[in-house]
Amino acid sequence: MLENVLVRHNCSLKIKVTVKGLVSLGCIVLAVLLPQLVHLALGQAGGVQWLPMYLPVLLGSCLLGSVWGLGIGVLSPLVSFAITSAWGDPMPALARLPFMMAELAVFAAVSGLFTKKIAENGWMAFPAVLLAQVAGRAVFLLLVAIFQSVAPFTPALIWSQIQAGLVGMVLQAVLVPFVVMGLRALLNREQHDRS
Repeated sequence: MLENVLVRHNCSLKIKVTVKGLVSLGCIVLAVLLPQLVHLALGQAGGVQWLPMYLPVLLGSCLLGSVWGLGIGVLSPLVSFAITSAWGDPMPALARLPFMMAELAVFAAVSGLFTKKIAENGWMAFPAVLLAQVAGRAVFLLLVAIFQSVAPFTPALIWSQIQAGLVGMVLQAVLVPFVVMGLRALLNREQHDRS
């Protein structure tokens, strides 16, 4: 979606990369800060219920597409782990990190596939987010089932966490598309004002 705006303004490759890089960085920072705030206010159970890292990944990939979104999805848990490990309380935990990186990569890849459709019709953000959520959670569960002999959790535990996170998933399935549609309307209004 953001690509369309940059093309409309005849931006150079350097400007496009800079803008997309800054938006990606903002999403990664948000993906590191939101879980800290949720865990501070609601404890670890709050993170499982509200899934705060997922929101910036979904938002970034809907705006930027699969490639940039994939970077956000993979780097968000990795950067969070690196920063919070320095404080002595890594989030996500090391054992969960590869699973979460894979899950968020799927979130980003799937929702990012809809970017051009979202630019044409903002309502496409709803199926983008819903399909990304289902695919990402399914991949997480599948990977845990495959690697349960070496992982410290079981498919049953992850399934119970998926159920606990339904509230956060539903909230994000509504919130992210409305934010994306709002940004789309704002960017399109700016185009009409210039015409």
